[in-house]
This record gives sequence, structure tokens and C-alpha cells, in this order.
Amino acid sequence: MNEKNVTKSPVFPAGKQWEVRKRPGVYESDVTAMIRGMLQDESIREDQRNAWERWRNDPEGLRR
Repeated sequence: MNEKNVTKSPVFPAGKQWEVRKRPGVYESDVTAMIRGMLQDESIREDQRNAWERWRNDPEGLRR
């Protein structure tokens, strides 16, 4: 893997809490609401985008 393209995942302080705010009028689990709230954090969104790109472009993943 090319080391210059590897980004470090964000590190949050122990006990960090994300607000769980469900959307009104639709069913949404607590977990889904929490993850949606977490993805509003730019560092988490960028980290997950990079993880998806690594997974999607990994030719070894097709051989597993």
C-alpha cells in the first residue's frame, strides 16, 4: 500500500458522546441516528470515505 495515501483515523477523547437525534415522522433506530450524527463530523466522514475507497480499490479483497 502506498504510505503517502494512508490517513490516520480521528481519535476522540474517552467518553466522547454523540447526540442521538432521531428524525421526526419516520422510524429510525437509536444506532442509525447515532451513526448519522457521527457522520456530521467532518473528520469521521473523511475517514469513512477513505476506508471505503481503500476497500473498493483493493484487488486482494476479491481473492479472499
